[in-house]
Amino acid sequence: MGSHDATSPRLALRWLRERTQHITNQLDAAYARPGLHWLTDEAEHERALAYLTGGTGYQLTLYDESTRYVLLAYPAGATS
Repeated sequence: MGSHDATSPRLALRWLRERTQHITNQLDAAYARPGLHWLTDEAEHERALAYLTGGTGYQLTLYDESTRYVLLAYPAGATS
């Protein structure tokens, strides 16, 4: 549904946060909860940043009754 070229792991994480916020804003409350939790989970953000800095991709999946939203960030040159 879209892509974004970030110039650093931190900017990639910022993009993940923004997209997660956009998606959770559109979901019913029960389906938004995991994304809302992720948005406030600083330890998980640090883990994602460590993956990206270390050359490994990071994936976050959100869903509702009929749709799955997969947010994926990976370093340049890495295979998706």
